[in-house]
Amino acid sequence: MVKSADATQTRPVPVTRRPDGSPAGPDTFERGGHLVHVDRRLSTVLHRRPAGITGNQWSSALRTRLDYVVHETGGGPALAGIRFEDPGRREADASRTDRMTGTVCAAAGFGLVRFESAALPPVARRIVEYVLDARAFQRATADPAGDPPEGLPGFRDILGRLPDGRTGHVNDLGALARAAAVEAYAGRQLTDPIIRDLHVRWTDGPAEGWAWVEVRAGLSVFERVRVWQHGFSCGVDPGRFAADLAVMAVGERLKNLSTVEPELVARSALARELDGLHRRHADLAEPFAFAHVTFD
Repeated sequence: MVKSADATQTRPVPVTRRPDGSPAGPDTFERGGHLVHVDRRLSTVLHRRPAGITGNQWSSALRTRLDYVVHETGGGPALAGIRFEDPGRREADASRTDRMTGTVCAAAGFGLVRFESAALPPVARRIVEYVLDARAFQRATADPAGDPPEGLPGFRDILGRLPDGRTGHVNDLGALARAAAVEAYAGRQLTDPIIRDLHVRWTDGPAEGWAWVEVRAGLSVFERVRVWQHGFSCGVDPGRFAADLAVMAVGERLKNLSTVEPELVARSALARELDGLHRRHADLAEPFAFAHVTFD
């Protein structure tokens, strides 16, 4: 299991509080031993420029909007910011700003998690709550060295009863989407009841998950999700997490299938995407069995 990366942080950032000691800002919630502030600028969390950070890096990063800021409860420090981004709405210089923000957060010992998907922002809070539950489980079950006890399943692998009555992985974020796809297939809205997925991890980059389901012959709903984790563990395997999120994203697209025609991707386009992934195999952090995925 991946160890929680926040254990290496330095200079914890103090939580901003009102004079009566309560957290600042009305939009907060608690989950898994964490207090979460909603919709904050990085400038409300980081107040001193870290050593080695230029004035340009500092001023650019402070304008970054964080959808969620995670603190330890009980007046603990700010641990990380979480962002959800629609790749279709990113500004031209977004990559440069991301690099500056990442550099500043790393220098300040402040974690940063970024999710890139057009379909997931509407369910962002559910994903954040999942992450905090996974971290709480990881913390509660780890031994003094931070490792999980041998034989104990990780958070993602806990078995239980699914909404359709079957036994399965109750912490699979894609479970509801998979069940919905079967129902849509039974209702003749899909030509295949199975949502398929894959995931890869890039060296010094994000975990990336794909998911797709065939709506009509040769045409599929396809979703890609990228997850960056810097200085803050999400509590589950990054690759599987990205794949589960991609399946979840497909499920979001299928919700309005009876009233709205979704954007469909041809099988040939999916094959080209896979070929592009194959050409970059040297950049993968771990091997991937390309032969197991075909779009023929």
